[in-house]
Amino acid sequence: MFRRFQLFFISVLAVSCVASGPASATAPRVVATIPPLQSLAALAMEGVGFPDVLLSGGETPHSFALRPSHSRMLSSADIIVRVGDGLEGFLEKPLRSLARRATVLQLDSLAGLELYPYRQTDGHDDKNDDTRHEAGHGHGHGHDHGHDHGHDHGQGIDPHLWLHTGNAIGILKAISVALSKADPENAPVYTGNAARGAIRLRALKLEIDRMMSPVRDRPYFVFHDAWQYFDREFGLRGGGAIAISPERKPGARRLAEVRESIRASGARCVFAEPQFPPALVNTVIRGTAARLAVLDPLGAGLENGSDQYFRLMRNLANGISSCLKTSSR
Repeated sequence: MFRRFQLFFISVLAVSCVASGPASATAPRVVATIPPLQSLAALAMEGVGFPDVLLSGGETPHSFALRPSHSRMLSSADIIVRVGDGLEGFLEKPLRSLARRATVLQLDSLAGLELYPYRQTDGHDDKNDDTRHEAGHGHGHGHDHGHDHGHDHGQGIDPHLWLHTGNAIGILKAISVALSKADPENAPVYTGNAARGAIRLRALKLEIDRMMSPVRDRPYFVFHDAWQYFDREFGLRGGGAIAISPERKPGARRLAEVRESIRASGARCVFAEPQFPPALVNTVIRGTAARLAVLDPLGAGLENGSDQYFRLMRNLANGISSCLKTSSR
């Protein structure tokens, strides 16, 4: 009798676990272009499924080429999350030919996000310039959809929009809405995940704001200006960049101008990126008081998943804070 009861209890427990477990078999197939967007999609899908990603953290959209495995991802996708042609110009034709049935979330057209035009990259600090664009309303002001494989700095909308926690909240909500339309049965899960994720992202903003407070007035330079959204959200004095665009190697005159700007501004940190060789940064800081450090806008080396975005942003804050504090001594 007791043995039969044990077997009955185990069978009921097994059915219960199956009923309440992840419904990955029915989950929409989601493809994000870069790891930070995959992380936000994973946050929205928690308990239901897991998204794919095209680029690893060590690759850059500036020189990316699709492989057959990526083409298969796109052709089977239900939802594709991307920034826009300004970042992923390599997707323009594949989206038309491979992903006709997919819902494409193009974030540089998403209402409610903070979108900024490219700022000057000659050392001019325009963090207090209020010339910002609301998504969906700034595309008549020089937005170049970029028919090459990179993006042209100095024209159009700066595509590094994920480096802003307020934008991350808007992206998370948009992914949740798209998932709910594609999979109404799990809509309450997606909505709940987005609500909890938004709370975590607001707490992340407060955490980073406290970290940035001691170094907010200290200028720094970068390899190329991927950091405007982070700078503006947290009131930093970044903006001076060595390369106008990652596709264009700066000449001797440009390097000399940047070196002089570093000296004149008193900047003590110049940040490279792991996706690009640091040789140019080392050349520019030679003879100045600045030191080389590394910032990573894509999260190379970080484990994919719903926590990746939070680790990415904390790493950026730690990297900036540590270098600027150390260099001020």
